[in-house]
Amino acid sequence: MSGRQAAGHADFVQASIARSDAAHSALVASWRRSLQLHHLDPAEGKAPRRLTEAELRQARQRMERMIRAAEGSLNRLYLAVGGVGCCVMLADRDGIPVERRGAVADDETFDEWGLWTGSVWSEDSEGTNGIGTCLADQRPLTIHRDQHFFSRNTLMSCTTAPVFDHEGNLAAALDVSSCRSDLTEGFVQLISVAVGDAARRIEAENFRMVYSNARILLASVAERGAGALIAVDADDLVIGATRSARLALGITSEGLARGLLAADILGDVTKAPEDLDDAERSVLQRAMARTGGNVSAAAQSLGISRATLHRKLARFSIRRPH
Repeated sequence: MSGRQAAGHADFVQASIARSDAAHSALVASWRRSLQLHHLDPAEGKAPRRLTEAELRQARQRMERMIRAAEGSLNRLYLAVGGVGCCVMLADRDGIPVERRGAVADDETFDEWGLWTGSVWSEDSEGTNGIGTCLADQRPLTIHRDQHFFSRNTLMSCTTAPVFDHEGNLAAALDVSSCRSDLTEGFVQLISVAVGDAARRIEAENFRMVYSNARILLASVAERGAGALIAVDADDLVIGATRSARLALGITSEGLARGLLAADILGDVTKAPEDLDDAERSVLQRAMARTGGNVSAAAQSLGISRATLHRKLARFSIRRPH
């Protein structure tokens, strides 16, 4: 970008911030934060700040489980977009890419532009940009070319989605960036859908890793709750929920601490037993089902004698499976 073009972009940013209708634009709100809160100059030309190798290593260690959870999704997303000159990055909640996928042929360009692991893309450092503004607003977005705050970043297009951890807290940002000038609006929309889907898969995989010893249930909710997973323990108590599940089902951390029955949360028509007889009947039926109707094995698993189990089966009119 020439000096005149850079100055023109900087003037446009300043004028947009000054207009009275700026409050109605999320983009201009980010520009305003960049200028007035973070005291950045849109015409500044120096490259993004980079961590030292030791600092990057520490950042990666803090994200170790999320990186493992993201590996498959990063690979699939790169297969979808890498052939058209895009790179894929997973950044931590401080806006630092800790994992990246890209074509070797494009590495020099992306490295020069700071689209690399260890670069700092937080909004307070780089102004309005895909990763930083996504983390600041906690929503998926695309910052396309001259929507960037810094003039030097206006040749790139960045589509980013937030990634939330197993407790529903903001943990990372998944980004697809391109330096191509011929990206059409339609293709950017396709990238946006792919990035959003990949972010939800990363959340789900991380959730499964955290609750590896629990049953994971997918809640049947509206589209806005896609990826609504809950973790249930042996007593059918909900012990964890993804952000999508929390929003869709009204689950709070306080509610989880008090104890929530999965059947109550999911509105299951076959609700959990509400008295001791129902509970005992369910336990007996499960034991018989798991042992294929073998009374001896079922009695052993329940810690009771065969005679006692026979009496209980008769009492509740439970028939052995054929």
